[in-house]
Amino acid sequence: MSGAAASDPAAGAAGEPLRIDVRRGDPTPEELAAVIAVVSESYAQENADAVAADPPMESAWRRSARALRAPLKRGYGWGRFTG
Repeated sequence: MSGAAASDPAAGAAGEPLRIDVRRGDPTPEELAAVIAVVSESYAQENADAVAADPPMESAWRRSARALRAPLKRGYGWGRFTG
């Protein structure tokens, strides 16, 4: 028996409803409704939790401290050190 399609909360990314196939047995319409409700809610919750968090904002102190560093002078090597 082929299953029923889920409604709005479980709509896929392409707007198509999810498909549930019953592989064994002969479920009643109430059992199918219960399965669809549980799977739809679980899918909607997982879809809502899958959103990536915004990256943390860089503080003004860090932003201004980076500009104060002078570039490295590579003209003088360690070979002149006679210590």
